[in-house]
Amino acid sequence: MEKLQQTDELVIAGHVVAGDGRGGAELGFPTANVELDEAAPELPEDGVYAGWLEDEAGQRRPAAVSVGTRPTYYGEKGVRLIEAYVLDFDGDLYGQRVRVGVTARVRGQERFSGNEELIAQMRRDVEAVRALVGR
Repeated sequence: MEKLQQTDELVIAGHVVAGDGRGGAELGFPTANVELDEAAPELPEDGVYAGWLEDEAGQRRPAAVSVGTRPTYYGEKGVRLIEAYVLDFDGDLYGQRVRVGVTARVRGQERFSGNEELIAQMRRDVEAVRALVGR
C-alpha cells in the first residue's frame, strides 16, 4: 500500500446515482456510485483507495473508493466510474451531492473469476482501509 502525502489528497464531487445494484444485493458491499461534476479533476489510476465520503449535511465517513471499469463484469468495455463503500454506514445517499476524498492507494484494479473471489478481495480491501484510516 502506498500512502499518499496529505497534499496529494484528491477530492471529487458529484451526485450519487443508481448503479447496477450488484454491490449490496450480490456482494454485500453497497456502494455510492458518484456521477462526476463536469469540472471534476483528473481521476487517479484505476484501483482501490482509502478515503472518505462527505454527504450534503457535511458528515464525513471513511470509505473504500474504487476507480475503474469493473473488469470482472464488463471486461475492457466497462465505463470508468467512482464507487465508494462507506464503512459502517447503512443509509440512503441517492440523489445527494457528495464529495469523495482519495487519500491512499490500496491496490490496482483486477479482474476476478467470479463473485466469491471478488468478495474475498473486497473484505481484504476494507480491512486495509480500516487500518489506514485508524478504525
